[in-house]
Amino acid sequence: MSAVLSPKDGAGDARVPSSSGFPLPILALALAAFAIGTTEFVIMGLLPAMARDLAVSLPGAGLLVTGYALGVALGAPPLAALSAGWPRKRALLVLIGLFIAGNALSAIGTGYGLVMAGRIVAALAHGSFFGIGAVLASELVAPDRKAGAIALMFTGLTLANVLGVPLGNLIGQAWGWRASFAGVALLGVIAAVALVALLPKPAASHEEAATGNDWSVLKRPQVLIALALTAVGFGGVFTAFTFIAPMLEDVTGLSAGAVTGVLFLFGLGLTLGNTLGGKLADWKLMPSLMGVLVVLALIQLVLAAVLSSPWAAIAAVFVWGVAAFATVPGLQMRMMQQAPDAPALVSTLNIAAFNLGNAGGAWLGGWMLDHGASLRALPVAGAALAVVGLGLAAVSVVLERRAR
Repeated sequence: MSAVLSPKDGAGDARVPSSSGFPLPILALALAAFAIGTTEFVIMGLLPAMARDLAVSLPGAGLLVTGYALGVALGAPPLAALSAGWPRKRALLVLIGLFIAGNALSAIGTGYGLVMAGRIVAALAHGSFFGIGAVLASELVAPDRKAGAIALMFTGLTLANVLGVPLGNLIGQAWGWRASFAGVALLGVIAAVALVALLPKPAASHEEAATGNDWSVLKRPQVLIALALTAVGFGGVFTAFTFIAPMLEDVTGLSAGAVTGVLFLFGLGLTLGNTLGGKLADWKLMPSLMGVLVVLALIQLVLAAVLSSPWAAIAAVFVWGVAAFATVPGLQMRMMQQAPDAPALVSTLNIAAFNLGNAGGAWLGGWMLDHGASLRALPVAGAALAVVGLGLAAVSVVLERRAR
């Protein structure tokens, strides 16, 4: 079976056989994901400086993470409906334009409100972009490589943590955090050029975009369980990760420069976990996903226990990154399995669920700190949420077996 679709299926002339690797358009999507991932995660290392400059508390600065995640979660459904009749290439270019505008506003915003507004504008593009992109990537390959294709697109997101986030933090330390956001806006421009050049031409009709937009899929229990599994199972990661800079500086005793190095290592773990998760999901989806959730819970407990020991904490952060993103391809595939008649819609909604969970996790971390919890308690809370996600996965499997 060919790894790509024929031109009538919307693949244009991007013909790369499966033996030669993934189609070139997926690499364009990965580049855009790199830009989006950089703006989502670079703020973690900039929070202390932003809090000082904007004259807000650390939990208040943490709300910039929450605001972004809520922008993704709340913006995805209406944008999914608005872009339903558009060719996918046009939709993706409009979304990347929103992303560029939002980051430019964050770079020049003179106060907390404008910076928050920029974060939300940039976030509006996130959910629909990844939702539409994941469906397009999965359609360009053979059925037994769908999770791998989605993982490749999300590799841009993980590489953002390896390259984009550390570079953004270095820029922020040298020229201020506003320069970091300006650099991200420039990344968005480069990604837009790549999308124009590499994405296949729109199909002759709008069928590729307009079909499968039936919101009645939300009446299906398995769809709702999959959304909750994504929000809870992954969202707990952000309970601790939102405050990783103060955790490593104040508890572990690392310098700001050393934290940048640890973020780089965390990004390597994300990249490895994303690739591993794609292979596991293509092999055995639910057993592997449940196993990864177990590992995710355990490593966060380990991180809390060893946070005062620099080398042990650094090692735990790396494994944490591997486990965190090993869940992503499986969670996305699980959702798309539950509504094959509406793949773009549920894929976009699942991205919204990721970020709703991220917002909830970031809020929970800030709430815990405001109410006297220690930084060390944050990974424990994240572990507890991973266990809840494991329970949801088990319920989904039981229901599926009963239906059979």
